[in-house]
Amino acid sequence: MSFLSRKIAGLSLCVAFTLLGATGCASTSSCDSCTSCSSSAKAEKDIIETAVGAENLSTLVAAIKAAGLVETLQSEGPFTVFAPTNDAFAKLPAGTVESLLKPENKDKLTAILLYHVHAGSGVLAKDVKTMSLPTANGQPLDIKVSDKGVTVDNAKVIATDIVASNGVVHLIDTVVLPE
Repeated sequence: MSFLSRKIAGLSLCVAFTLLGATGCASTSSCDSCTSCSSSAKAEKDIIETAVGAENLSTLVAAIKAAGLVETLQSEGPFTVFAPTNDAFAKLPAGTVESLLKPENKDKLTAILLYHVHAGSGVLAKDVKTMSLPTANGQPLDIKVSDKGVTVDNAKVIATDIVASNGVVHLIDTVVLPE
């Protein structure tokens, strides 16, 4: 990766990080010009507070609330959350999100959301390799690293290392579904 590509990637991470309102960054990318993205900063917001502050995660926040997972994701952790953006939820077939948010589908929604969460450690971008990563759902995620980027099952990781006080969030472009 060229210097310019690394610089652009680093600044992209800083922008995503700033948009999410977090206050710490564990990215190994260079972000010299981004004051809110400092590896020495300590994150003050937990995963839920970080997600609530991000307009592009409002559907995820609604789903977490409907599933009753707010307290879980505010607990000590650490967690790694692969957070689908609003655009990721919009890719689902029409009516899917609305159906999942109904009280009678809480168990199914919970299973899907927990499939996006790895409990027990905060996995940073610098630590990612092709691997199988256990989830809070009990089924593993298939993480693949290639010259095209990182994928989680069939989802592309579009922003990394959004550090929260109880873990780390990586944004993905597709909702991943357990088997």
